[in-house]
Amino acid sequence: MLRIVRTEIWKLKRYHIIWAGVFLMLLSVLLTLFSTTALDGTVWTFSHFTEQVLKNNITMIFPMCITLLAGYIIAREERDDTLKSIMTVPVSYRNLLWGKLFVCALLSLFLGFVSAVFTIMANLIMGFPGLSLTSVLQTFIQIILNCLFLYIAVMPVIAVTTRIVGGHMIGTIIAFAYGYGGMFAAGNMTLANIYPITASMGLIQYRSYDEAVHWNVGLCGLSMITVLLVSVVIVITTKNVSPARTVKKQKKIVTKKGW
Repeated sequence: MLRIVRTEIWKLKRYHIIWAGVFLMLLSVLLTLFSTTALDGTVWTFSHFTEQVLKNNITMIFPMCITLLAGYIIAREERDDTLKSIMTVPVSYRNLLWGKLFVCALLSLFLGFVSAVFTIMANLIMGFPGLSLTSVLQTFIQIILNCLFLYIAVMPVIAVTTRIVGGHMIGTIIAFAYGYGGMFAAGNMTLANIYPITASMGLIQYRSYDEAVHWNVGLCGLSMITVLLVSVVIVITTKNVSPARTVKKQKKIVTKKGW
């Protein structure tokens, strides 16, 4: 398993789509910067800016982003027609899938780090008050952990769509709707503690200082454990072969006889 993970990390350097993930993390910060121009009386501080970046990551950007990247990484072997060569090595497709999913978890941590860096850079440019060493550390911890929890939340979607040829695009659409649903789940604290997307907010204590916000950390953790177990079951029940690729049969050309 360690060799699979190391190999997958080495192959990440060849995947230019990783830059798409970096761009989406930048897009989340840019969308937040755009919202600061609204003249609605909001007093922007560093902490409030970070909270809005987290909100954009959770409801619009990251679930779609990590599902797209994970689906691409998993489907790359089949797309490049190299999976049949890998299967000649004594390694099961299930173990290969575990290795790729673990690397995607590391990738989510990396993208969380990138998002935190962009957030701090944007704050330095805008000059919002409240920047301190404590707030910076809190930003890194909350954004990085939130990206990991969001990855766990969408892992069942990733695991299911790996069984479909070209399913990573379908999974991306589902993940976007799944993440956007967090906006509606956040309106009810009971539902917010159960819904995996918003449960990630509870685990990082998003806006816990607000009297109207009452996170049940145990319930949020149970939600995360549940989706993780569902993902494990899906991967375990995955057959040790890749999804069958539909091959079109070429029509046999009949050569006419005579002149």
